[in-house]
Amino acid sequence: MLKKILPIIMTIMIVFSIAGCSSQSKTSQNKVKKPDKIVIAYLPNEATSQLTEYRHAIQKDMEKALGVKVQEYLCSDYNAAIEGMRTGKVDIANFGPLSYVQAHKRSKAVPLVVPALNSDKSKAGYYSYLITQSNNNSINSIQDLKGKSFAFVDPDSTSGNLVPSKAIIDTLKDQNLTIDALHTNGKFFKSVTYSGAHQNGLLSVAKGDIDAAPCASDTFDLEIQKGDVDKNKIKIIYKSPIIPGSPVAIRGDLDPNFIKSVKNFYLKYDNDSYFKNFVGEKEGQKIRYVSAENSDYKYINDLATKFGLN
Repeated sequence: MLKKILPIIMTIMIVFSIAGCSSQSKTSQNKVKKPDKIVIAYLPNEATSQLTEYRHAIQKDMEKALGVKVQEYLCSDYNAAIEGMRTGKVDIANFGPLSYVQAHKRSKAVPLVVPALNSDKSKAGYYSYLITQSNNNSINSIQDLKGKSFAFVDPDSTSGNLVPSKAIIDTLKDQNLTIDALHTNGKFFKSVTYSGAHQNGLLSVAKGDIDAAPCASDTFDLEIQKGDVDKNKIKIIYKSPIIPGSPVAIRGDLDPNFIKSVKNFYLKYDNDSYFKNFVGEKEGQKIRYVSAENSDYKYINDLATKFGLN
């Protein structure tokens, strides 16, 4: 009798043992390895004192949701955010499309989410404007920019450098006009500089300190909405085709399950005040985060390669 029962008992033990191992393996795979803290880098247009309240709001909400300490890192320029991520001092950043492409290559950044109107990814984008003073009758088109004073935003800015540079070169169809020439005093512009932030260029144009500058459409709308710039003092002489939205990106070498947790936090984030005052949601709109993929930025990567910016 024992001989007949023994094989059955052994079979049952083996089945339970396999089930137990499978369960342990599954539990191990799903375990989230949380860092002691995460650091979010904010670019110059986000690192203003006016936006402190909204940066701190999402950080506190993230701490509560993820169970980790969240700190901010205010960057002087795009390169500081990229290098911060490369050296492990920065974990998350709200990159522009070009700076994301550079961070993906240099710092192993991966995209999490991108803000989109009505949570519609086809509307997850913005524009580059070329602006001048409304009473400047000598500038009404790109052709009129030659010999004027101009301020790009940052070498790593998409709407503040890459896209407007391409627009100028493509419009004028001058074989001798290069991106280097656009950035050199006296080559095309009478004088050319970097403003460091979209807001700075916008304000400089409004005050008449420079003749023209590029500005991201979302920053332009937000500054007008806040009343920091009088829309009657500015005219737009060029509007670009739609640019892929600016992604929130994270270090790709963090635990994959933790990355998923962070992404889910952003996808579920529903703070009206944050989206209105930090992201730039207008009256009557609803902007929320949608999933972003690396393939979304192939066009920007190709353009950066063409101009030697990545």
